[in-house]
Amino acid sequence: MAGPATSTNSPAIKSRIGAILRATSGNFLEQFDFFLFGFYAAAIGKAFFPSSNETASLLNTFGVFWLGALMRPVGAIVLGAYIDRIGRRQGLIVTLGIMAFGTVVIALCPSYATIGIAAPIIVLIGRLLQGFSAGVELGGVSVYLAEISTPGNRGFYTSFQSSSQQVAIFVASILGYLLSEVMPADTVAAWGWRIPFFVGCLIIPLIFVLRRTLEETPAFLAMKKHPTAREVFASALANWRIVVLGMMIAILTTTTFYFVTVYTPTFGKTVLKLSTQDALLVTLLVAVTNFIWNPVGGALSDRIGRKPVLLVIASLSLVTAYPALHWLVAAPTFGKLLAVEMMFSFYFGVYSGTMLGALVEIVPAHVRTTCFSLAFALAAALFGTFTPFASTWLIERTGDKASPGFWLMFAALLGIIAASTVYRGGGKAVPTYDAVPTYDAVPEPVAGH
Repeated sequence: MAGPATSTNSPAIKSRIGAILRATSGNFLEQFDFFLFGFYAAAIGKAFFPSSNETASLLNTFGVFWLGALMRPVGAIVLGAYIDRIGRRQGLIVTLGIMAFGTVVIALCPSYATIGIAAPIIVLIGRLLQGFSAGVELGGVSVYLAEISTPGNRGFYTSFQSSSQQVAIFVASILGYLLSEVMPADTVAAWGWRIPFFVGCLIIPLIFVLRRTLEETPAFLAMKKHPTAREVFASALANWRIVVLGMMIAILTTTTFYFVTVYTPTFGKTVLKLSTQDALLVTLLVAVTNFIWNPVGGALSDRIGRKPVLLVIASLSLVTAYPALHWLVAAPTFGKLLAVEMMFSFYFGVYSGTMLGALVEIVPAHVRTTCFSLAFALAAALFGTFTPFASTWLIERTGDKASPGFWLMFAALLGIIAASTVYRGGGKAVPTYDAVPTYDAVPEPVAGH
């Protein structure tokens, strides 16, 4: 795998804290919009996908949410190859531009009642653009943070990619809570839901300023040769096994995240029949704990290894997901919803903080952005962003309000299988690649993990 650290790989970034803030700023916009789309799914459904059946309208909305995510693997390959060839800094500026355009399209799109069938088509295009950009945003940022990390702290550094997304959930939850307090529910459903989207549009220029001052990573600059797009595609194809295993490891992160953030407000309001304020307050508190648990998980995995953390959290999720939801739906209350969500937040944060560092380490360095992004994009597209749809469908088909727990258990099982396979040589072993890089890459410090 990688050799010992070299001086050329030591970060020469002027300010690591500043670099982290600049790199993760784009995550704010991505997750801010993704959360709003999920929280206001019912209102968006009525505006763009009207139906006499409320569940059908909701499924249409979550269906578009998922279709946008299916563009993630495409973005991971196309934009990932671009970033691996041209550089981390320039690539992250491009992804932000695409994401921003998709956000503006959705915020300004007239309703179905105004322009007819063009409305859902425009919203779908906006979601496709956002999915295309998001396919590499997380991977690009994670790779950037990994490449500026100090030896032995890669998990801790990469965990801030996920932590930064929780800030977006926190801000979006506050905006939603304030709207529900100052506006009647009918007004929010009619047009008030657009206000947070407009706020997202207003912060786009600030994020562009932050991204433009991003420094290139020393690790990328030190590479003797940067791959062409054809070389990136060929290497990613040759390493398809590690991409699939990486996807399986990431599935628990994506499904749990979209359950506790995007789907929870809808679950709390439409399934548990709790108030909008209660559902938003729980989501807000989840964002806070997610932010805390991510770096804890990353730092813990730096000390004891990735494998034990991944296996312990996945096993806990496997045995507790359905029983916890069954206990909640039997007699829903704000306190019980908060307790269950805090448990899932712990699982997500610790697992995610570990998973990001693991995924950076198991993919080839010379096509790191592409393979990382593709693995995570497949997990998010096929499983994570499908969670709201799957949860709604499972409840509708089975009549069991706790049935989304089966979806989370399935994700945990895949994580256990993948982690056991990837780290089959021991808790601190890093797997070899399916294809060895054909040209020099900079050795990376892996701290025995």
